[in-house]
Amino acid sequence: MNLADLLSDFVTRLQDGDNGAIGIAVALLVVILTILVLLLKGKGNKRQGVLLLGVCDTGKTLMFHKLVFKSDKPLHTVTSISPNSGDYTVPKKNKSLKIYDLPGHERLRHQVLDQFKGLARGIVYVIDSTSLQKDIKEVAEFLYTVLSDPVVLANAPPILIACNKQDQHLVKGAGFIEKQLQKEMNTLRVTRSAALQQLDGTAGNNNSYLGKRSKDFEFSDLKPMKVQFVECSAVDTSDKDQPGLMEVENWLSTLV
Repeated sequence: MNLADLLSDFVTRLQDGDNGAIGIAVALLVVILTILVLLLKGKGNKRQGVLLLGVCDTGKTLMFHKLVFKSDKPLHTVTSISPNSGDYTVPKKNKSLKIYDLPGHERLRHQVLDQFKGLARGIVYVIDSTSLQKDIKEVAEFLYTVLSDPVVLANAPPILIACNKQDQHLVKGAGFIEKQLQKEMNTLRVTRSAALQQLDGTAGNNNSYLGKRSKDFEFSDLKPMKVQFVECSAVDTSDKDQPGLMEVENWLSTLV
């Protein structure tokens, strides 16, 4: 008896209400469902990390220590050329996230992004609010690289733009920073698309073109990827009006 005959006989027994056939069918269904659950669980567990990204001197490492160790002073020697990682416990949820503080040095940041991007359940892109106007080109270029990365595009993790150092005087707010970045990203979109077109003539279909082609760049057009801006400060101050990291922690709580 070949496989087709066996299957036909099995179906007939099921239709006739044979208890043995029903038992086999139930057992097979349980096995299949168990495998699916394990696969989905494994896929979800792979992306349990939050990446702290940004260019140099944005305050990422201080933010990392504040979140993970609840301290504004490093508990051990931290070099600017090595990733740092630690567990962040989400208040009131009894759950944790792995936080990765990745180097912002120009020669390292792309390499470490490639190593860790597949782990990202969420990405916090940290900006120095005090020097944005001076560093906006570098800030926008790395942000564009992150947002247009094929793995990031495929996984579409939520993105938080953390406008840090808001404890300083005369700094620009999140709304102003968002508008300035959108202008710079719009310029980058044109230049990168033109460069790719010159190389291989495929700019019309390349994934590095972010947003809608019919309008100027806006972060709200990056769906399904959601980009949010918040004001924050990793430095402890006596001023209760300072934002601290409350908005960052509120955002982290949405990831679990």
